[in-house]
Amino acid sequence: MRVGPGFPQVVVLFGATGDLSRRKLLPGLFHLTKAGFIPGCRIIGVSLDDIDADGFRAIARESLDKFSSRKFTQAEWEAFAASLDYVPLAAGAGVLKEAVDRAEEALGAECRRVHYLSVPPNAALSAVQLLAQAGLVERCRIIMEKPFGIDLTSAVALNKKLHEVFSEKQIFRIDHFLGKEPAQNILAFRFANGLFEPIWNRNFIDHVQIDVPETLGLSTRAAFYETTGAYRDMVVTHLLQILAFMAMEPPTALEPAPISEEKNKVFRSMLPIEPRDVVRGQYIGYRSEPGVDPESDTETFIALKCAIDNWRWAGVPFFLRTGKRLAEGQRIISIAFREPPKSMFPAGSGVGAQGPDHLTFDLADSSKVSLSFYGKRPGPGFRLDKLSLQFAMSETNLLGEVLEAYERLILDAMRGDHTLFTTAEGIERLWEVSNPLLENPPPVRLYDQGGWGPKSIHQLIAPHAWRLPFERAWRDSGKE
Repeated sequence: MRVGPGFPQVVVLFGATGDLSRRKLLPGLFHLTKAGFIPGCRIIGVSLDDIDADGFRAIARESLDKFSSRKFTQAEWEAFAASLDYVPLAAGAGVLKEAVDRAEEALGAECRRVHYLSVPPNAALSAVQLLAQAGLVERCRIIMEKPFGIDLTSAVALNKKLHEVFSEKQIFRIDHFLGKEPAQNILAFRFANGLFEPIWNRNFIDHVQIDVPETLGLSTRAAFYETTGAYRDMVVTHLLQILAFMAMEPPTALEPAPISEEKNKVFRSMLPIEPRDVVRGQYIGYRSEPGVDPESDTETFIALKCAIDNWRWAGVPFFLRTGKRLAEGQRIISIAFREPPKSMFPAGSGVGAQGPDHLTFDLADSSKVSLSFYGKRPGPGFRLDKLSLQFAMSETNLLGEVLEAYERLILDAMRGDHTLFTTAEGIERLWEVSNPLLENPPPVRLYDQGGWGPKSIHQLIAPHAWRLPFERAWRDSGKE
């Protein structure tokens, strides 16, 4: 496993009593400290709730009991509880500074600070101003949650305000998709294998699909979702980031600056996303959800075609799809290879009958890879069947070594490693290519809950077909 940062860390956690903090951040910080990744840690919760440190400890204990996937002892919990403190937001900058000073004094050695803004976008800048007023800008990194603006104008304004307080080097815009082991495995798969890198281009790849359907609905996020929608919530901050990993040129080194530069080159090469290449959908019943406008035009589903106009990818369409209340929860990248001439095969052989050869990455926690190909069916004659080579992370016996996405990303931020984070330049460019769509969005089309989205998605991808739902199952479990 990777070594932790060299300095003790004081974490100021804004939104400390919120859903993300309970589900991911508190259990993640507990594991990082318990496993020895951080040489010393103090966590100061900050939120609107008028509670004290003991109240915050009770929330932390409840979150570990409910959401932690790992067992722990009472002694480990007590050590973690002793590291927790709390400052109500209303207490102001002075009280927050005193709490940080106490934490740093308790740690003794030279400290670093991590400010995690697990708050809605409209509250992020006020948290930044509070940190500035408290004099907590030096020796720190700041982790920000999406969305990073809602269009180019707001993103530029947000970055400008951030840069008045923090340098770009201090800012870590988090995308938990990229924190997952399978997403990083794309880099290893591409650049460490002589079999695949030579064919990773328009001469051999016909089209690419990035498909992230969700079975979940809104939960308690109606107010957020009404102002955001599926495109802003998922495509800009998740799917296009995955696309960049898949499409980038080889970096000069597997280090933060070269990788960020190659990702940004992909974004600079993207063509504007035109409304005619987009299907927006809304599940039937969305407008009846609590907090949703009865005449809402917000999309809960988006499918689109985009293009990268550079030497590697010119002419290769990238199809992206995501949405709420769909039939399955999946996270796949599916790469379709160009088909060879078929004239040599006898009639009725079945060549090409089940589509092109595909390389499929399952980005869910099970972390699987599948390569499909045609092979001869045993017996007389010449009949072809679709076969596949498959790999799952569980086959390595290293599943216990995997950090959860937020754990990995928090640790990387503490180490100052920007590899898996988004830059200001990258996010602004993505909003720029989104402009045609945002200014003239196509109408939303209704779709049934538990399906795969509006019917018009099939015209969008024709003459190709969506890979989900899969026709063949993975050999161990789930779907291919």
